Amino acid sequence: MLRTILSATVLLIVFTIITGIIYPLSVTGLAQLLFPFQSNGSLIMREGKPIGSLLIGQYFDDPKYFWGRPSATQPYSYNASSSSGSNMAQSNPALPCVIKERIDRFKSPDSDNSSRIPIDLVTASGSGLDPHISPAAAEYQIKRVAYARKLEEAKVRALVAAYMETRQFGILGESRVNVLELNMALDGLK
Repeated sequence: MLRTILSATVLLIVFTIITGIIYPLSVTGLAQLLFPFQSNGSLIMREGKPIGSLLIGQYFDDPKYFWGRPSATQPYSYNASSSSGSNMAQSNPALPCVIKERIDRFKSPDSDNSSRIPIDLVTASGSGLDPHISPAAAEYQIKRVAYARKLEEAKVRALVAAYMETRQFGILGESRVNVLELNMALDGLK
C-alpha cells in the first residue's frame, strides 16, 4: 500500500513538472521564436505604445471614423476580459428595441443616407469583440467618413478596398475589413 502511494506521488510530481512547467515554457518559447507578433497579442504599436490589437475590436463613435460591430460585453464595449455575446434570440422582446437604438446610432450622424444598414452593424458578434466589419458595412459608412474628413468618397472607397481581407485560402470565412487598421490608414492620409 505504501509503495503504491509513493509511486502515485512520484508520478504526480513528474507529470506536474512536465505538463505544468516544461511543456508551457517550451510552447511559449517556440511561439515567441516563430510567431512573436501573434504570440504577443497581435498588438499595433504607435510611438512605442500599444494602441490596439488586430484581434479585438475597439469602440469608435467619432463620425470621421468607421465604426465596428456592436459589442455586448460588460461593463463597457469591447471589454476583452468579459467576452460574451448578447444572448438575445429573435424571440426576445428586448431585441427590437436594442436594434432600433443601434439603427438610430448610425442614422443620427448620417441622416441623409437612405441605404439599408447592413445587419452586422446592428447585431453583436458571438464574442462581442469582433474587430472586422463586412464590405457592405464599410460601404454604408463611406459617405459619412468622407464628409467628416472633407475627402472625396472615391478616395475613402479606394482605401476600404485596399484594406479588404478576402476569404482565407479562398474558401474560409467571408471578405472583411479590420476597422482599426482602416481607421489608422485614414489618420495617415495627407
